[in-house]
Amino acid sequence: MSSAVDKDTQVRFYGYPQAVRGPETPLYSTPPSNNPVLRGLPLSIVGSTITKLNFIGSFLWSNTGFGVLRQIKELDDYEPRYDPTVIKLPQRTKNPEIEEASSKDVDAEDGKASNRHYSAAYYRSAYQAGQLTPTQVITGLLDQISAKKHHSTAFLQIIPEKVLAAAEASTARYKSGKPLGPLDGVPVAVKDEVDLDGYEKSLGSPVNFTRKDGGTSWCIKKWEDAGAIIIGKLNMHELGLGSFHYTCKRCRTSADDVDTTNNNPTKGTPLNPHNPNYYTGGSSGGSGYAVSAGLVPIAHGADGGGSIRIPSAYCGLYGLKPTHGRISILPTTSLASSCGVMGPIASNMADLDLAYRILATPDPSNPISSLFNPPSSSPSQKPISKILGICKPWFSTSSPAVLSACNAALDHYTSLGYETIDISLPYLHEGQLAHALTILTEISTGTPSSALTSFTASNKILLSVGAQTPANDFLLAQKMRALLMSHLAYLWEQHPGMLIVTPTTPNAGWPISGGEGDLKYGVSDANMSVRSMRYVWLANFAGCPALSIPVGMVEPEGGKGGKVPVGLMAMGEWGDEEGLMEWGRKGEEWAWREGEEKVVRASAWEDAERWVRG
Repeated sequence: MSSAVDKDTQVRFYGYPQAVRGPETPLYSTPPSNNPVLRGLPLSIVGSTITKLNFIGSFLWSNTGFGVLRQIKELDDYEPRYDPTVIKLPQRTKNPEIEEASSKDVDAEDGKASNRHYSAAYYRSAYQAGQLTPTQVITGLLDQISAKKHHSTAFLQIIPEKVLAAAEASTARYKSGKPLGPLDGVPVAVKDEVDLDGYEKSLGSPVNFTRKDGGTSWCIKKWEDAGAIIIGKLNMHELGLGSFHYTCKRCRTSADDVDTTNNNPTKGTPLNPHNPNYYTGGSSGGSGYAVSAGLVPIAHGADGGGSIRIPSAYCGLYGLKPTHGRISILPTTSLASSCGVMGPIASNMADLDLAYRILATPDPSNPISSLFNPPSSSPSQKPISKILGICKPWFSTSSPAVLSACNAALDHYTSLGYETIDISLPYLHEGQLAHALTILTEISTGTPSSALTSFTASNKILLSVGAQTPANDFLLAQKMRALLMSHLAYLWEQHPGMLIVTPTTPNAGWPISGGEGDLKYGVSDANMSVRSMRYVWLANFAGCPALSIPVGMVEPEGGKGGKVPVGLMAMGEWGDEEGLMEWGRKGEEWAWREGEEKVVRASAWEDAERWVRG
């Protein structure tokens, strides 16, 4: 790794890649979709067989298409990059010290527009005015969750006595006139991928991954310290993994890894609040459901391959994947350490900003997180230039409905003075494959082999295949990471402040095509998984921050049920969460403009006031 200084702004970086323009590669084209969809008995048979016959895993690995990386001669010119962390260092001061982010440092919007969700600011205003108390809100919320199965499916564990005790403590603080800040008393929930003292951790599986010594992950503890009321642990796709496909080498169709549906036959599958015939997206599907349904304004998610941004897009929400390494989860360990990060999902940009800044409090015990600039002390900075970079051959592979919504949003940004420019990105297909190889191998290595038979059929296959990755191929994938990061550094050297914009997914949501059978037995649709991850993987593999915002609603497939949301995504330079937040706020003003809404609340949205006031 190396350090770098932006001479114009005196911004200092650690680990910044050398800016090298990548090779010219053929224009991106949509990979072929010729993989069979496995569901029910065939999927179960393959999953059971592979755990008994190890050679099958090796055979399947050789037919995933991963070997194509061996054919890329340009990788010889790059050293492997195992960790994509790039740190925008704090400005030098006479007495440098680690500061804690405080919810008091973040302004939130006031109240709730008539067409919006209830926000953290709404709750705080109601508490301060004595119109509501945290205890009233939390009691009503717990009643709603327990009374309605479609709500309870989004949660894996709730401990009512802990939740009510936290609400009563918050109520007492407001009564005494000493609330902790804008997050005090606000209901939130966390994905079952972090540790929360007193709760079990299963990663959405039948296996207990709870730490023996207990404790709460650092970032979640910061929410608790700010007074947030954590309702419980949220549903997720088992291990964050799901789809598998078998293809021939000549197809060069990338293997899939991180699931994007949140189909969980073991723990239950939350359905999309906008349309119950659609998935919420995953693997942070419980988080997407809880926010979209109005149960909480903010939820925690984890993102190793779009698992915050895809549910946000499918559920009409705002989701931030921060810069790699910025948010600490100690003492929790990550199954996908070089791709995965934690971040927030929220119903509005103000809450997303508030939640992110507290989550991102530097952890003094974490050697990486402690080097980042505390978000609370970061001055509000506008992008150096309002430039939106678009790789047109890649962007244009989305469905017509998605393109229509995203292009309308781009027209809005252009009217605000943003400039769109054409950019090129090399090896997009091969890069997605390298990301898949990396995260699948990492998760397979971090999962106890003794637990393999406990998982769903899809994950039995995936973990068995991931365990077969040769060291040489893993190194080639990290060389591809280095190539892509160097090319991105070159682009930002040419266009400082640029945001790279794509649809969040090329498809508007994911219909539950197999109906109740898929929900009961599971399904492996690799073609759709690979498609839905087409744009999101790059931010994970390169370690860049990325933000998904809702920009439209489209008719569902077959015309059954309500309209489904469309997301637009921007990826920024390492450490440029501020530029993304400004971009997101501009899009939010347009999408939710009263009387001209491009996005609407979900049909399953719950009115919090009704819980309390009848």
